[in-house]
Amino acid sequence: MAASYDLLILGGGPAGLAAGIYGARAKLKTAIIEKGRPGGQAATTEELENYPGFGPGTTGPGLSQSMAEHAEAFGVEFIKDTIIGMDLPDKKISGKKGDYYGKAIIFALGAEPRLLSVAGEGKLRGKGVSYCATCDADLFEELDVAVVGSGDAAIEEAEYLTRFAESVTMVVIHEEGHVDANPVSAERAFKSPKIEWIWNSTVQKINGDEIVESITLKNIKTGEESDLPVNGVFIYIGTVPKTDLVKDVLELNPQGYIITDEKMATNIEGVFAAGDVRDKYLRQVVTAVADGSIAAVAAQRYIQDRELWEKEVMNSTKPVVVVYYDPTDMKGTEEAGLVDQFLNENPGKFNLVKVDATRNELVKNRYQIKEEDLPLVQLFVDGKVDTTLNTISKTSLRGLLK
Repeated sequence: MAASYDLLILGGGPAGLAAGIYGARAKLKTAIIEKGRPGGQAATTEELENYPGFGPGTTGPGLSQSMAEHAEAFGVEFIKDTIIGMDLPDKKISGKKGDYYGKAIIFALGAEPRLLSVAGEGKLRGKGVSYCATCDADLFEELDVAVVGSGDAAIEEAEYLTRFAESVTMVVIHEEGHVDANPVSAERAFKSPKIEWIWNSTVQKINGDEIVESITLKNIKTGEESDLPVNGVFIYIGTVPKTDLVKDVLELNPQGYIITDEKMATNIEGVFAAGDVRDKYLRQVVTAVADGSIAAVAAQRYIQDRELWEKEVMNSTKPVVVVYYDPTDMKGTEEAGLVDQFLNENPGKFNLVKVDATRNELVKNRYQIKEEDLPLVQLFVDGKVDTTLNTISKTSLRGLLK
C-alpha cells in the first residue's frame, strides 16, 4: 500500500521535527518516517542546557517530546517504519510496512557516534558517558574526566573541557607523542597543564552504578589492566552518518556526509538534507533545527515552483515563451519588455511566462540558467525547449514565428 504526501521527512530528530513544523504550518501534507521515538541523538542526552531559551533542568527527552507535540499540533503525521530502500529521483521511499511518495523529500536521518562497544557504555550514556563536550562540558565543572581518541575532534574537545574540568586525561592507543590531530592543535594540547596523557591504552570497561565512577584501561603492550577514577568519559573515535541507502545516489563528502547548498538542496532536484547527516561545521540541536527549517521552506518553494511550471509550461497546449530576467537589472528588464510588445503584435499564438531567475531555483538549475546571461528567452513546445534567444530583439523574436 502506497501513501502520498507533499513533504516527506526521513528521520524524527530535531532537524526532522523542525522541518515538519515548518512544512505543516505552510499547509503541506507532511509526514515524518521514524523507526523509533522522535528525538534522535538529542533524546538520549539526559541534560541539555545549551538550547536557547531553555536553561538548567532541560533534558533531551523532554525537549524532543515538546518538539514532537508541536509538530503533531500542526498536523504532521508520524509514521513508525524502517526504511529499507528509496528511489530519490522518483521521490519514492520504501519501508517494511509499505511505500511512500513525496513531492519533496528531506533526508534527516542523522549521524551517530562510533561506539567503543564496551561494558557500561550504553548503560551510562548521558550519565557520565558523552560524545559531545560542547553539549555537556559544564556538567563536569571541577570534576575529573577522560577523553578517548587522538584526532582533531578529540584534541579540540579536550582543550574545551579544560575550561570546566579539574583535569582531563587523554587515553590514546598510539605510542607516546603520536596523535592523529593536526600538529598545531596537538602541540597546544601537549603544553596544557590540565591535560594528562595515557599512551598505548584502550578502554575495556566503563564503571559505575548510576553515574560514571571509573574506566578500566588496558595497556596494549604489557596487557596490564588498571582503573582510572573519573566522573565522565568523552568518546571521540568518529561519527557515522546514516547514508548507506544513498551513497550511490546523493553526492557525499569523503566521510560519507551529504553535500548540500545553503538552502539544504542536494544534487537531486526536490531532495534536501538537514541536520547531522549533512556536511557541516557544527552538529548541535540548535543547528539541526536551523537546517530543518531552511530545508522545509526551500522544499515548499520547490513544490510551489514545480507545480506552477508544470501547469503553465510543461502541460501547455500552446507554445510558451519564457522570459528569464533579473528584476534588479533595469536595462535587462526593458529588453524583456520587448517580448510583451511582440506577443501583443501576435495575439493568441503563444503563452507567456516570466521567471525571476534570481529566485526560482528549480527552473534555474533544471535549465542551467546563469544570471550573467539574463535576460534570456526560451520557446517551449510540448514541454521541451525548442529555441533559446540569448539576445532579445525584434528580429530575434520574429524568428520564433517560424
